Amino acid sequence: MSASPSPRVVQARFVAAAREIPSLPPPVTLEVAFAGRSNVGKSSLLNCLMERQNLVRTSSTPGCTRQIGFYEATVDDRRLLHLVDLPGYGYAKRSKTERAAWAKLLDHYFVQRPSLMLVVLLIDVRRGIESEDQELLDLVASVEQRRVRPLPVVVVATKLDKLSRAAQKPALAKLEQRVGRKLLGFSAKDATGRQALLTAILKSAFATPAEP
Repeated sequence: MSASPSPRVVQARFVAAAREIPSLPPPVTLEVAFAGRSNVGKSSLLNCLMERQNLVRTSSTPGCTRQIGFYEATVDDRRLLHLVDLPGYGYAKRSKTERAAWAKLLDHYFVQRPSLMLVVLLIDVRRGIESEDQELLDLVASVEQRRVRPLPVVVVATKLDKLSRAAQKPALAKLEQRVGRKLLGFSAKDATGRQALLTAILKSAFATPAEP
């Protein structure tokens, strides 16, 4: 019996962007949210995952993304979902008022969004888990008590290509131990981990919810 073919995104497009709660698009499609520190490589990962060059705008300037971006991705088996680009956190130049507004928006999105199926947390493999990363994991754990269904998290170690091949496995093992859960290594430069991440996303997003 032959192995199942690896999934691929065959169509992708920008859908909407929101800076405030009333601007969020209707929750009609399953959503996977991507979160991480500013400059962790989130835009590059999303472009790589969707196999598009510049669909998600990339920038070398930390804190460039200041809105929630929604991208529609169609997989080769015709499954459809939205990949949601959350604003990067941990950028000190944002005002307290702006950070508070983003925190309110993200809390509402995590708790109230019925179409949100999964959060993908990106961590730079060279920097390891930092306080803001742990705070996001704690936030997701806390909002589950206010949600109708669970909100699983997949942790991805980005920028794997910045390490030598010999250093990659030990770095991933060390980070996995610190995070306390399994994680996936990823490189947008050479697409390492793309198939594994897409497979994990589809498995979690389209999982049949348990009966109450």
